[in-house]
Amino acid sequence: MPQGRQGQPLKHVHAFGDDALGELDAVGVAASIADGSISAVEAAQAAVARAAAVEPHLNAIVVDDFERALALAAGPLTGRLAGVPSFVKDNTDVAGLPTRQGSRAIPATPAAADAPFTTQLRAAGLVPLGKSSLPEFGWSASTEFDRADPTRNPWDTDFSSGASSGGAAALVASGVVPIAHANDGGGSIRIPAAACGLVGLKPTRDRLAPDAHAAQMPVDVVCNGVVTRTVRDTAHFLAAAEAHRTAPGLPLVGLVEGPGDRRLRIGLVVDSVPDSPTDDETRAATLDTAALLTSLGHEVVEVPLPAADAFAEAFKHYWAMLAFSTHHFGKRVMHPQFDKSGTDPLTQHLARRFARSFWRTPGALRTLKRSEHELREHFAQHRLDTALSPVLAHTTPRLGHLSPNVPFPEMFERLVRYAAFTPLNNATGSPAISLPMGRAGEGLPIGVQLQALHGDERTLLELSYELEAAQPFARIQD
Repeated sequence: MPQGRQGQPLKHVHAFGDDALGELDAVGVAASIADGSISAVEAAQAAVARAAAVEPHLNAIVVDDFERALALAAGPLTGRLAGVPSFVKDNTDVAGLPTRQGSRAIPATPAAADAPFTTQLRAAGLVPLGKSSLPEFGWSASTEFDRADPTRNPWDTDFSSGASSGGAAALVASGVVPIAHANDGGGSIRIPAAACGLVGLKPTRDRLAPDAHAAQMPVDVVCNGVVTRTVRDTAHFLAAAEAHRTAPGLPLVGLVEGPGDRRLRIGLVVDSVPDSPTDDETRAATLDTAALLTSLGHEVVEVPLPAADAFAEAFKHYWAMLAFSTHHFGKRVMHPQFDKSGTDPLTQHLARRFARSFWRTPGALRTLKRSEHELREHFAQHRLDTALSPVLAHTTPRLGHLSPNVPFPEMFERLVRYAAFTPLNNATGSPAISLPMGRAGEGLPIGVQLQALHGDERTLLELSYELEAAQPFARIQD
């Protein structure tokens, strides 16, 4: 277990050790509980001890719920992942715990009931230990705050853990739990997965129980999911969630247990926009993955960007519109006691950006709604089964680079450049997965992204299994 000096965070932090969790993934922990090798209480106790060891260095837990978790673990549990400890992101209700969305603007009022996704997570058998951190309302791609310490990356605590599911990713990567809730409105599963060396699947829109605010969005860009250390954990969670709630209008995924036999035609995109090229290390990781896929018998072909410049402008406008809605109508859409004076500079500046160009809204919504059709046409034109790209345009930044205290024009430009590849799948509703296929010079992971058309998580998972087997993912404990 890590030990800091004089209150300073360690550079490299993990909690893997000789306890009930060991180095097991979620499927391994569930199997050990099922065969009696360990108990669910022992698994929860080990996770609590691990959290106590790393949390002073990572700042990834907003509120703990250890006592209730231990009591839950002592009772009967069912589900494919019965007894596995986990965390819920602090933008999703857990009965009895506050949901503060990473913001001082929302009071610490306990939720009256579980959110639909929390119910789905419990149905899989997972045991929530508390709430994980996110930047205010999930607007940023780094879990940093204007007046509080950031959430740190366990691979190197000088660096960002990504966002908005940065706390979840830090807790899974450091070994506190093998699986944690995440959600994704512009890359917020895939970005922290890439930063922390994890598997992060953004499912098809409505595949999992939707976000509480989904019905209020003119374009629903948010999907719930999990971050994990292995492909099989993601696949097993998806199967467990599907057993609890069948997604309306989507084909069943079922349990994907390994690589598929079909050889695929894979489109390759390396740069997001001509004047903002991908950095050398990220480009190398993506091209190396393309070469590996080719060596495995797949056909990889370079294709143009599936979205025009108009899409990027539309998504930026929509992002600002959501911030404006939250900032000005927070009492209605967030909490009756919402206090907008407590919002951070990023929320405030995004809201002002929308107010200056609100008249662009109809066109922006048309562009976003048209993106699903355009992506389908792109896949059909190039006869693609899936597509490969970086997750992010450059390697994980140091803390401070994306702080909400950076002057807004510079901060906004940095965010747009960094998260250049992920928003398209949020607008289209299509699935995409981040896999840790590279390493930067500083030793931090680099993620690559695979995407497919609506309902085709099976292809993504089969291909992910194949890549994981061919090039096992780096482990933080090595």
